[in-house]
Amino acid sequence: MTGKVNDKGERIVRCPSCGGDSVYAPSNPYRPFCSARCKGVDLGAWASEEFRMPAEAPSDDDPFGDPKLQ
Repeated sequence: MTGKVNDKGERIVRCPSCGGDSVYAPSNPYRPFCSARCKGVDLGAWASEEFRMPAEAPSDDDPFGDPKLQ
């Protein structure tokens, strides 16, 4: 095992929300997050579509998605 390990032998990872330490083990019901708050912040970001992949929108002239026009 690489990285940090606590005194119980549980792996410590970086919380994806706040960047703090988070126990990555069954003892942490919020894993990989450190707390319910961080898990909720992440869920809120997904719900408000903050996490999006940059993409070019198809032009209005493209027959995108309409199988009758392809």
